[in-house]
Amino acid sequence: MNLNGTKKAPPANVVLPHYAFAAISFFVLCVLIFLASSSFLGHYFDPRLLSITHLAALGWISMIIFGALYQLIPVILLAELFSNSLARITFFLFAVSLVLFGFCFWNFYLGWPFILSASLLLLSILFFTVNVYFTGRRSANQEIAADFILAGSCWLLVTAVLGLLMSINLTHPFLSAEHLTYLKLHAHTGFGGWILMIIMGVGSKLIPMFMLSSGGETKDLRIAFYFINSALLGFFTDVLFSHSFNRGIIYFLIALISVIFLMKFIVQTYKKRARKKLDLGLKQTISAIMLLLLPVCIGTLVNIGVYKGTSFHLNLSTAYVTSILIGFVSLMIIGQTYKTLPFIVWLHKFGALAGKEKTPLPKDLYNESIANAHFLIFMVAYPIFLSGILLSQLLLLKIGSGLLILVALLYNINVFRIISYPVIKKNHHE
Repeated sequence: MNLNGTKKAPPANVVLPHYAFAAISFFVLCVLIFLASSSFLGHYFDPRLLSITHLAALGWISMIIFGALYQLIPVILLAELFSNSLARITFFLFAVSLVLFGFCFWNFYLGWPFILSASLLLLSILFFTVNVYFTGRRSANQEIAADFILAGSCWLLVTAVLGLLMSINLTHPFLSAEHLTYLKLHAHTGFGGWILMIIMGVGSKLIPMFMLSSGGETKDLRIAFYFINSALLGFFTDVLFSHSFNRGIIYFLIALISVIFLMKFIVQTYKKRARKKLDLGLKQTISAIMLLLLPVCIGTLVNIGVYKGTSFHLNLSTAYVTSILIGFVSLMIIGQTYKTLPFIVWLHKFGALAGKEKTPLPKDLYNESIANAHFLIFMVAYPIFLSGILLSQLLLLKIGSGLLILVALLYNINVFRIISYPVIKKNHHE
């Protein structure tokens, strides 16, 4: 990781709470999935399923992205974070409003607390976007990764605005189209515009860095950037005004071209790597990228509409979202946790001691056996759970989600082991 950039990084107490909250959210998420397994066999507009989806997208995925970006922005943009205080306020506001939001959704309580929580979530996301935007204004760095981050933050804000409007619409209907139309629009801007955009941008910087590779062609990333944003803009505008998904397959294919160019960049990066043996974090990252093939295949079936009007089409839609959030993105985040969090903690606790006395390596801060165990369990649990959705088998869902709880528990053990790793100071009088 760029040490010059890390000198501009915010204090650890700005970054680490995001990793801690996200890890706990991941565990709670897996427990709720187990408790509400039957909800995965019905319509996706189910209160418990919507609560689980938002906890996954916001409490687990977005929270850890926030924390990671606060640390990585100095590396990518070569500029100090605009405001550490604003970052702390954003974390507190986002965490509190998310808990309230999730509680209201789970119990389908659509009164004023629900609208208030959605409003506070929007406010916290606005604070985050402002922080990223003004940090970008300080930067003279014109790398494509910066464009992905700034665009992704804007799409997150659009997603949050749409979410608030939908929250109000549930109790005070005013939107012109059916609520499910806006729900699908909300989901796609969140997944494609925010989560995928950030993964593409940050991944284009970190994967070559961690592999000790010169990387692929920058023009491939530029093409990927324009295609994904063109697909999102076209889809958003079309659905917003026509209230129809008839051309969804067109935008899906445009987005798929973006993914293909990203994959080309990653393959080139892999071939040029100086680090031939991949460590655990990179193995999980590469495995996650390979798992991206599943949502591509399932998403194609959903958009073609071959099974439209059947119960299996609902299964496909649920499996599509699950394959993105629980499969591809979750494994990607777990893998990158082992690449970023140990270094962040090591830098904070041992950076000043480096070269002066013996210090542990970043990889010494976690238990590799535990990390290997939950990786292997995940690779068993995920296909079982996804099969349960596609085959409408509750037993498979229970087995898969039960194993996912074990994955989350082991992951939490390592995360909190890293965060709480002690600094043992030598007694120089001995």
